[in-house]
Amino acid sequence: MSKTALLFAGQGAQAVGMGRDLAATFPTARALFDQANATLGYDLATVCFDGPEVELTRTENAQPAIYLVGWVAFKLLQEQVPDLAFHATAGLSLGEFTALAAAGSLTFEDGLRVVRLRGRFMQEACDITRGGMAAVIGLDEEVTREVCKLTGVTLANLNCPGQIVISGDLDRIPQAIEMAKARGAKRAIPLAVAGAYHSPLMAGAQPKLAAELDRLCFAPPCVPVLANVTGQPHGGPAEIPRLLVEQVTGSVRWEASIRHLLADGFTRFIELGPGGALAGFMKRIDKTAQVLNVSDVPTLAATVAALRG
Repeated sequence: MSKTALLFAGQGAQAVGMGRDLAATFPTARALFDQANATLGYDLATVCFDGPEVELTRTENAQPAIYLVGWVAFKLLQEQVPDLAFHATAGLSLGEFTALAAAGSLTFEDGLRVVRLRGRFMQEACDITRGGMAAVIGLDEEVTREVCKLTGVTLANLNCPGQIVISGDLDRIPQAIEMAKARGAKRAIPLAVAGAYHSPLMAGAQPKLAAELDRLCFAPPCVPVLANVTGQPHGGPAEIPRLLVEQVTGSVRWEASIRHLLADGFTRFIELGPGGALAGFMKRIDKTAQVLNVSDVPTLAATVAALRG
């Protein structure tokens, strides 16, 4: 039997206009955007549809916006393909919350509210630190780890072969970039981000997020949900909040998560939410896997046709 995993986008996937055509075309999507506005008490839908970009890219808006569009894509796919079966979920960074919601571990509304707060707490941590990030292309993990150790920065994202993101003090990132190039990286480029995500500089956000997660009721997920920090499925509900808190400063082990699913017999992956970064990572991890995407009306139609075919 073919096994299908749902993948949910993370921060950086946001783009002004995301979700607009879905809301204009499908009443279910419009209702979910309205529900999100009511839940949060402000017009997140308009920020998604019309920006401005500076407003959408604010961490406290970008995170719930990406969560919301991923959820809309998920519900529309279920509406269009009622017999859709999926056997695991995973999400990049904040996408892990969407993955947990899709697996029934927390409600849509609880996930939306806590992701909004997570974004706010992370922005507050950015504001009191001087952090940055850089993408390192074409250097293997062990050499990149050595660069991080020598320059005092952190491995933030292990996305796919040949693509690693490093994070840390803003003054140390240029040194790490130059050392990575000297060790053979094809490219090493600073990223336009507000701070050093997935590094110890985000530690100030952890106790605040932990307090919010303690207020939520997590149910056992109906399918395995991959945890970013371990690259393995979550355990019981008691473990989920701890791993979500750890994720704020821990490395995102995305390639390990995907390789776990591949080893477990997964052959179809459906990326849900804005952008197509996860599909791109997938092609570099395993070119033989079927990768589908739902981010707008045309990609929804194409994915529905592929699933029905």
